[in-house]
Amino acid sequence: MRIVITIPAYNEGRTLGNVIQDIRKAMDSSAYKSKYRVLVVDDGSADDTAKAARKAGAIVMSHPRNCGLAETFRTEVRKSLELGADIIVHIDADGQYLPKEIPLLIREVQAGNDLVLGSRFRGTIEYMPLIKRWGNKAFSRVISRITGVEISDGQTGFRAFTKEVAKRIVIISSHTYTQEQIIKAVREKFRIKEVPVYFARREGKSRLINNPLEYAAKAWISILRIYRDYEPLRFFGMTGGTIFSLGFLLGLYLVYIQIFGEGVNRHLGLMMLDVLILSIGFQLIIFGFLADMQRK
Repeated sequence: MRIVITIPAYNEGRTLGNVIQDIRKAMDSSAYKSKYRVLVVDDGSADDTAKAARKAGAIVMSHPRNCGLAETFRTEVRKSLELGADIIVHIDADGQYLPKEIPLLIREVQAGNDLVLGSRFRGTIEYMPLIKRWGNKAFSRVISRITGVEISDGQTGFRAFTKEVAKRIVIISSHTYTQEQIIKAVREKFRIKEVPVYFARREGKSRLINNPLEYAAKAWISILRIYRDYEPLRFFGMTGGTIFSLGFLLGLYLVYIQIFGEGVNRHLGLMMLDVLILSIGFQLIIFGFLADMQRK
């Protein structure tokens, strides 16, 4: 059995070396001492991230520029499979997840699970900003509703999965991999399990939440994207239904004017607007049905 522990890193030169050392300490004292390798994917860092990783003994893949989390994850998976991985463990470079808990996730994969998620909300959270805590819980509720599987932490960056999951689940998102991997794993009928993990306070400023309002806006946009891509009938149906309802109410107002008022002849502009609103709403509903048929 071969295990590849992957770490995506972007300007994490200050903490990365210690994280890799902690990984080696945890793995060397476990039953997996001679069965693992550490892979770091440097996503176009401007600091000494790659140098720190090589110094700590990791295999390093470097992007020529910052490509984002989803592309970095795709590189991790591709390189891990090239290295002959049977199990891939993904952990972040900032030290918030504890490397000593990696064997816990590996054992759950060996027990027959295909995708094991380290859940912060089932474990202990030392500190998490309120806006991020809210966003993570909102994402998890959406994923749980879409998949029909109760997921407490759909955003976790600490997970382990088999080579079959790596081969069969292709991440197409340009933003992140976290939700897409879970949703597709459920639909491919892979076994998923959450285990409680410890989530430490981050040392230094988070690059994810520079502006709480910006983070909240991005979170809502991501949630809408998930519904659009995986529940198109619900997304377009609700949107189209809302617009159609507004048009219907406006139409009732025009009927009232025609019967009890001065007539609609003086409101031709409003009539045209109502027809437009009704048409847009109806087309969105039809598009939702077509997209849902295409998805299936």
